[in-house]
Amino acid sequence: MKLLRLILFPIVPIYYIITWLRNKMYDLNIFKSKAYRIPILAVGNLSVGGTGKSPMIEYLLRLLKNEMEIATLSRGYKRETKGFQLVNTTSLAKDVGDEPLQFKQKFPNVMVAVDADRRNGIANLMKENPNLKGILLDDAYQHRKVKAGFYILLTAYYDLYTNDIMLPTGNLREPRQGAERANVIVVTKCPQNLSIEDQNGIRNQMKLIGNQSLFFSTIEYASNLRNDEHQLKIEELKRKGRFTLVTGIANPTPLLEYYDSLGLSYEHLNYPDHYHFTKTDLEELNSKETIVTTEKDYVRLASSLKQDCLWYQPIEIRFISEEDKFNQLIKEIM
Repeated sequence: MKLLRLILFPIVPIYYIITWLRNKMYDLNIFKSKAYRIPILAVGNLSVGGTGKSPMIEYLLRLLKNEMEIATLSRGYKRETKGFQLVNTTSLAKDVGDEPLQFKQKFPNVMVAVDADRRNGIANLMKENPNLKGILLDDAYQHRKVKAGFYILLTAYYDLYTNDIMLPTGNLREPRQGAERANVIVVTKCPQNLSIEDQNGIRNQMKLIGNQSLFFSTIEYASNLRNDEHQLKIEELKRKGRFTLVTGIANPTPLLEYYDSLGLSYEHLNYPDHYHFTKTDLEELNSKETIVTTEKDYVRLASSLKQDCLWYQPIEIRFISEEDKFNQLIKEIM
């Protein structure tokens, strides 16, 4: 795969020009963006996958759900349906996507919807609930047909967009100048002990403009694993012995490093991001004594595997500093 990316390097300038021209057309108002009467907050990234968009959406939902009537809108990546779909707690991941289903199951009183056409999705959400006060757009940084009132750009500590190049050799979806559209940039998945010196080094590298704000966050792993019925302390995994860790996410490295730091013994079955498990996969997994997986994978596996051996690892994001400042900023614009 790395060799193929290197071979495709001559395509990088072509992709750069195409995406740069597209953005310029929107900047010059030749291509039209639609604004809305209610606050629209878009969360996204410049690179493909793995920056922590879902934990950020969940953080924002926890922050706002008791203060206003809010909804989330996602594309519903790799779902088998088309068009606008409202997500229910009993929906299937194959119909609505794993992450939207995860949102709905964790926040059952929040309206969650999927639609690849964000304009159509917003219109339907506002029609379904005329009292809606705000919408969170998941993975919509490049969806410029919608003019969000506020943009949160995520970039992972171990893979900063400032150190990357365009697809197909690199991972950037658009040129690095696209970061100028962001109101807030959050460096995600940082070491919990990230020093002020390191933060300042990244801040200088980012070259913020205007009123842009920069924040640093880390992953916080819950001490208890969960399934639909029970909880299990991570310490008990040691007594259970070797278990099977199943991941179908963009970058499982932080989770592996965390479990290694705890001295846990496991075999790692690594699948592609948003993977649809086959019948053969499920038969193999059902033969395992203890399976631990991510929450996103859990919503795809729970209906097919035995509950008494399947657990997921809850995570949340935590700001390393200035959390109150971030919260206040979000509440002011929403």
